[in-house]
Amino acid sequence: MDSERQLVRFIRDVRLDDVDAEALAVVRRVLAGSLATAVAGAGEEGIAPLRALLLDRGGRPQATSFVFGDRLPATSAALLNATMARALDFCDAMAPGVHVGSSVVPAALAASEAVGACTGEAFLRALVIGCEIGARFNLTEEMYDGLDPTGVAAVFAATAAAGSIVGLSDDQMLHALGLALNRCGGSFQSHVDGSLAVRLQQGLAAQAGVESVQFAAAGITGPVNFLEGVYGYTHLYARDRCRAADFVEGLGTTWRMRGFMFKRFPSCGATQGVTQLALDVRSDLQLYSDDVERITVTMPPYCQRLVGNPFVPGENPRVSAQFSVQYCVANAIVRGRSSLDEFRPDAVLDPRLEPLIGRVGVIGDPAMDRRGHSSVDIDVLLRDGRRDRRGYDVAPGYPGNDLDDADHRRRFDDCMAYAAHPLAAGAPEALLDVVAHLESEPDITARVGLLRAAAA
Repeated sequence: MDSERQLVRFIRDVRLDDVDAEALAVVRRVLAGSLATAVAGAGEEGIAPLRALLLDRGGRPQATSFVFGDRLPATSAALLNATMARALDFCDAMAPGVHVGSSVVPAALAASEAVGACTGEAFLRALVIGCEIGARFNLTEEMYDGLDPTGVAAVFAATAAAGSIVGLSDDQMLHALGLALNRCGGSFQSHVDGSLAVRLQQGLAAQAGVESVQFAAAGITGPVNFLEGVYGYTHLYARDRCRAADFVEGLGTTWRMRGFMFKRFPSCGATQGVTQLALDVRSDLQLYSDDVERITVTMPPYCQRLVGNPFVPGENPRVSAQFSVQYCVANAIVRGRSSLDEFRPDAVLDPRLEPLIGRVGVIGDPAMDRRGHSSVDIDVLLRDGRRDRRGYDVAPGYPGNDLDDADHRRRFDDCMAYAAHPLAAGAPEALLDVVAHLESEPDITARVGLLRAAAA
């Protein structure tokens, strides 16, 4: 059987009983985290104009926008909800930079509403499928070479999840995934320039997933050799550095989604380790900004190119700060914390941070690649001559240095407390209960109301 057909067979046949406990725990954390970050992200830059545009476009009311409760076409709901889920950059991720859950969850929920109903068991199964397909289509730093991993791998993840919900036939699913190949795109330049396109790309991946499923269901065909073909995914995106068979090896028994990471801090995954190191140095040395002569951060070149550029707040200070080592380090030293509040535009523009930001240098060292994608070192030179060096091979939140249950609950609560449009009293706890007991839900679409803001 060719690799494409093996993917389709997995989507058709996988059962929840086949999924190990650790992988299922990852999926539940993806779901809880995606919903929480979407609620918290609803008030962020770019969401209001995107929502207004989608409302103006109109269309068949098939699915519901989170927080606001608008009835929109399924593609529009997926686009808006996924963009909100990525707005704070506090969602799940996977090295070297793909964000899967923030597209898979909105796409699956929009598809569920579009078909009219979906049991919790079927919904959980679709999330398993989407997360695993996203993890398997994820590539290496060298293969992406500046492509936005979310705009590439997450499109297949959203398509697989939505296709499972809709119940596509084998041939239709094959064509839907083929159509997804033609929707891949996105550049890391969005991140480097601090643009709102970072969060929009998450929405575009979710939208593309739902739309690819709709096209296939309507009889529109895609390239069925989307993996193995001469111009398929293995050639165009993996750059002929792997075999098509590598994408399906161990499919259904080896769960690559266990490689997902969850962030301790609301910024790029490449800033997680250095943020924790800066907080630790501050605490251990009782450090203040004026004590610092120079801070040098060393990281793999791929990460340095993404988050090690000179800090410029630009038009979207939050995005610029999320993808800046200089800002994250200076913020940690000056304020002693790194929460959602420290990435508000007014906090990012606080002039107290400017002097220290200018004394933070970032080096990309190819030798760091051997230590791992999230490896990072910090070298702090103080004006009194003291020096502190420390580092991580595996940064907090990455597999091998995982967050614990209390960390995950703190992330969820922080998002709910931060939300500009808070949910009704009791709704956050009810959402967590739904996530914990998803298999017993008779119809997940009946729970969408829990995501509506109290004032909506």
